[in-house]
Formats: sequence, C-alpha cells, structure tokens
Amino acid sequence: MPLKSRIESAIAAAIAEGQGALAPPRLASALDYAVNPGGARIRPTICLSVALACGDDQPTLSNAAATAIELIHCASLVHDDMPCFDDADTRRGKTSVHKAYGEPLALLTGDSLIIASFETLTRAAEADPMRAITLLRVLGESTGMPGGICAGQGWESEDKIDLSAYHRAKTGALFTAATRMGAASAGEYPEPWTELGARIGEAFQVADDLRDALYDEATLGKPAHQDEIHDRPNAVSTYGVRGAITHLEDILSGAISSIPSCPGEAMLAEMVRKTAERLTPVMPPVQAAE
Repeated sequence: MPLKSRIESAIAAAIAEGQGALAPPRLASALDYAVNPGGARIRPTICLSVALACGDDQPTLSNAAATAIELIHCASLVHDDMPCFDDADTRRGKTSVHKAYGEPLALLTGDSLIIASFETLTRAAEADPMRAITLLRVLGESTGMPGGICAGQGWESEDKIDLSAYHRAKTGALFTAATRMGAASAGEYPEPWTELGARIGEAFQVADDLRDALYDEATLGKPAHQDEIHDRPNAVSTYGVRGAITHLEDILSGAISSIPSCPGEAMLAEMVRKTAERLTPVMPPVQAAE
C-alpha cells in the first residue's frame, strides 16, 4: 500500500474511534475538521519512511506511530490558531477551528486530539508492548516539557528567546519524534535517529520562516507575516532572505549525511532530497532581484 494511503487510512481509523455514538456531535465533527483535509502529512511520511528503511516488521505499530505524530501536529495547529496565541482566521486554506466552531470547542478539539494520539499507540501496543512503551515515551518527550512542542510555544512568552531552543522545541520536536518513532516501531534503538529528525525539523522551520516573510495569505492558506506582526524570532530576521535560504540548504545537506546505516539508507536520502525540493521557497520576483 502506498505511504499516503497507509497514512490516511490509519488517521481515519483513529478519528473514527473518537467519533463514537456517545460523542457530542459538534466536537466529533470538529475532530475531523481539524485533521482533514491534511497538509503534506510530512511528519507521518518521515516516520513510515524510517520504519520501512529499518525493515517495518510491525506495520501496526509503525502506522500507529505515524498517526499519533500527525494527531499531535494537528492539535498544535488548532491551539496555535486560537486568540491567545496567533489569533489566525485561516488554516490550510479554510477557516480555522476556533472560527468555525468557537473557542471552547477548539480548545477541546486540540485536547482530544492529543489524547487520541496516545490512545492510538496503546491500542497498537499488543503487537509489541515493549516497543509501544518506547513509542509512548518518545511521543511524550516530544509533546510536553522540557523540550517538546509545549516548551516551544512557551518560549514565545519569554522576554529573551533562545532562537535555537525555540525552533528545536516548537518545530523540531515532532520531526525528531518522527524519525525516532519510525526506528523504534521497527525494533531499532531510536537515539541514533535523533540528528536526522532534528535537522529536518530545523530546515522545516527555516523554510516556514521564509514562506511567512515572502508569501501572502492566499499562497500560504493561512495568515502571512505572522513573525513580523507578533515580533517572533525567525530565521529571516536573523540571516536575511538569501542567508536563510543558504542556511536551509546547509541544514538539508547535513541531514543526508546524518542518516544512520540501514537497509533503506539510499531511499531515505532520496526522501530528504525531495523534502528539500518541497521546502525551498521560490522567491517572488522583487525578492529575487534584490
């Protein structure tokens, strides 16, 4: 089964679990709205790609790992868009959850997706309980404190922000989870896969900073220039546009070099190259001429 089909089928099954007969109808609807249609599903794709490169001998676990990461990611988007953070009206080209369903249901939607991600892993645990425990630990580390996405959001409330720590937590944590959980679901020790995920995550954040600075809302499918509006630390203000693009290219080259030895090493290198093509923004004519 193609990766995209595996991912979408697994996510659909997880959302269906949260939409049982006893669920409040509007909250059940909001769960699906927050997850579908998805974006590039890049985090679960990385997770399954690593699992496949390592043998993927327990697809039930690797599917659960990929799903759990995407549900956490979608939860973070719901919360990020709320008035207490970015106050964004749109996400993925449509109305954000708090605008479509109201703030109380948006908060509950994000919370429910976080819980569903852990439930997804526990339901798959019988395939290999010890691997499942590792997956739960890695997901918890990548979601909470001190270095997960909650910490990343927390950095925005500090007077002095460590840009590296901010990016590593806010964006990098789930990419690191993707590579580590992909390896762990296939029975490999997850730690050697940390650097690959960290580098991809850093590249994604730099690319996101570039798109936020260079593109408009219609192109992005979400509000543009949010870093400038909210005075957030970002790669463009630190390096400039051209410097940020060079930095992005250097990070992705390092990512390929960091891939641990495995049967699917060449396949993963190609995946990173394709990720690089997808992430590198096309500069608007005015910027390109500067």
